[in-house]
Amino acid sequence: MACIWEGEPHESAAVDDSTERDPTAEPTEVRQVTYQELHRQANRVANALTERGVGVGDTVGLYMPMVPEIIAILYGTFKVGAIAVPIFSGFGVDATATRIEDAEPSVLFTADGFYRRGREIELKGDADAAIERAGHVEHTIVYDRLGADVNWTDRDEPWGEAVGDQPASFETRSLPADQESMLLYSSGTTGEPKGIVHTHAGGLVQPAKELYFSFDHQPSDRFFWVSDIGWMMGPWTLIGTHAFGGTVFMYEGAPDYPTPDRYWEMIDRHELSVFGVSPTAVRALRKRGEGWLEGHDLSSLRLLGSTGEPWDPESWQWFHETVGNGEVPIMNISGGTEIFGCFLQPLPTHSLKPCTLGGPALGMDVDIVDARGESIAETGKRGYLVARSSAPSMTKSLWSGDERYLEEYWSRFENTWDHGDWAQRDDDGFWFLHGRSDDVLNVAGRKVGPAEVEGALIDHEAVSAAAAVGADDETTGTAVVAYVTLEPGHGESDELREQLRERVGAELGKPFRPREVLFVDEFPKTQSGKIVRRLIADVYAGDQPGDLSSIENPDALEEIAAAR
Repeated sequence: MACIWEGEPHESAAVDDSTERDPTAEPTEVRQVTYQELHRQANRVANALTERGVGVGDTVGLYMPMVPEIIAILYGTFKVGAIAVPIFSGFGVDATATRIEDAEPSVLFTADGFYRRGREIELKGDADAAIERAGHVEHTIVYDRLGADVNWTDRDEPWGEAVGDQPASFETRSLPADQESMLLYSSGTTGEPKGIVHTHAGGLVQPAKELYFSFDHQPSDRFFWVSDIGWMMGPWTLIGTHAFGGTVFMYEGAPDYPTPDRYWEMIDRHELSVFGVSPTAVRALRKRGEGWLEGHDLSSLRLLGSTGEPWDPESWQWFHETVGNGEVPIMNISGGTEIFGCFLQPLPTHSLKPCTLGGPALGMDVDIVDARGESIAETGKRGYLVARSSAPSMTKSLWSGDERYLEEYWSRFENTWDHGDWAQRDDDGFWFLHGRSDDVLNVAGRKVGPAEVEGALIDHEAVSAAAAVGADDETTGTAVVAYVTLEPGHGESDELREQLRERVGAELGKPFRPREVLFVDEFPKTQSGKIVRRLIADVYAGDQPGDLSSIENPDALEEIAAAR
């Protein structure tokens, strides 16, 4: 089986957290796609693209929800030698138009919409508006997900006619190993999207290596990593798993809809063996209580996974002990869109410590250096995570050209890739990350990662989630500003503010006590649950936020501004 897909329930209203869910209730929709079906459908996509003049080196846009058809679109694009341009389904008009304008695809695959928290989210209208703004697109192939009435233009074609009527056979192009295959966009820390170019060989070798060795791929595995096709982990999961004939589990929907046990229910029902999720999502689920795991059999899990940001020890331990029954190792991995894989990741046979990433991934020549580029990995000091040599899946360049690519990654240290993360290796040889090096809070010459401040705040019983950012300060250069959301039953007060300030000071040192503690109801987050600190810092400073494409709830910024 190539893919098992489950859609979000959408015919009933959201269920209150106090409502128990019937474990025997069937989900709204489940589909299974065999490898033969995927092969034939990918060939039909390839024939549809060829018929519309798409060939080697052309770009193809994928502005699609998480439905099985995206797999055939991705592989069909590869078959004709074109460059797939996945676009996050949660993007609005501005972000989508920016990527279309930059990549210049003549064909865009989209859908009428998708379901999110039980509601119909329109996609086709945003696609039309983005195309009108950006141009370039001559053919829009529209998949019918909702059965909704949409506005049809001269360039629009229904999926069933454009793809479904095509022949099911196609002779896959023979291409050089370094032929471009994907253009993945990353906002980076500046908010200006970067088009990251990947090749056929690198884009296959890296995820295949990591799925096989670091995730101990077994023929019976069912691999579920919470992501969207528009983020690196989406194509990474598909390519790495399918390289070995494995089964991918795909879910369209929110992690806590209609109730907070959504993930646990799906792991139980589908007997999933690998489950990857962001630390932020785990923190949120942990706060909902262990009661939501009761009645769900999670014994099928062999490995847990995480990526995207640093852990706090308490949430890592909860994930390991409560979800993994104290036996399932956490494959905490880190790399990035730029390398379509990992610099750091443990192996299932490794011993682990809370929050560790194990060590350098297989074949990756990584190091920790100081500001002069000298190795300090053996000293136990915190420094810059770098790569001493290249790897097959490192971006070939940026779509905008080599100049920005060299400036972004190779300019700080001579002949060395600067990844932009703070890293540290302890006396036992375990590696840890402490957030982005350009995100670090430098208070009076002392440095602390936002995750460390947030961890201290989250430990307080009243705090549900936290975000720490830096603000200009006349005395210390930078001061810590903390935003927190509260657990039900706890109210905002000056007394609580002072308790939280003192707690951070006691754990991390007085210089890191937040200058301000501000209460909000929600944070701007990506669909995978990551808090976007850059936007919070921009709003606090009174600056115009940059690229908002990575967040699911832009309205949260209004509350951040009001709290300021």
